[in-house]
Amino acid sequence: MTLDGQYARLERLVPAHAAELDAAARADDSVWDYMPYGPFASAAAYADWVAAMAAKPDPWFYAIRNLATGRAEGVASWLRITPEAGSIEVGHILFAPALQRTRAATEAMFLMMAWVFDAGYRRYEWKCNAQNRASRRAAERFGFSYEGVFRQAAVIKGRNRDTAWFAAIDKDWPALEAAYRAWLAPGNFDGQGRQKQALAALTAPLLVARDPG
Repeated sequence: MTLDGQYARLERLVPAHAAELDAAARADDSVWDYMPYGPFASAAAYADWVAAMAAKPDPWFYAIRNLATGRAEGVASWLRITPEAGSIEVGHILFAPALQRTRAATEAMFLMMAWVFDAGYRRYEWKCNAQNRASRRAAERFGFSYEGVFRQAAVIKGRNRDTAWFAAIDKDWPALEAAYRAWLAPGNFDGQGRQKQALAALTAPLLVARDPG
């Protein structure tokens, strides 16, 4: 299943994506700082990881293709997919430097959220290391409301991880969809590609609770 947008196309992750994704991520190893794996020692090691992940139904991984460059420059997945509870999580999000702060990156998150709520899910979760300030800010920018911190939730790469929880629910979606569409509209950008209105300004009034951190 492919998700198509104006700026991004999300393609089901397959081994053929590995070389592009590895090259994009190698521009800055810090993208792996809060991931439970990586950086990988070699392109072959990363290809092995992609092959293993591509075979899984949960997490269900996408490669994010930036249509401005034509290259696959990031990944994201749905995980903890629980249809009987109407709950699903977005995670394993890794944007290579070339994808960060682009319309394609934001649209990728929009396309995944749109599919979730159009498919009838009730709850869409975002969880991250509580020390990852960038991820916590991104969650709220993308319209996920803060729900608290689970202390000592895991040990990742030999370090304690407290996990910050965020979520959007089905009743939030109509207003969030309007906010995303307003931000993604071509008229929201000037001739140099600079945004006129920030997505965070559009989603902030819709949050049920703000992250105090």
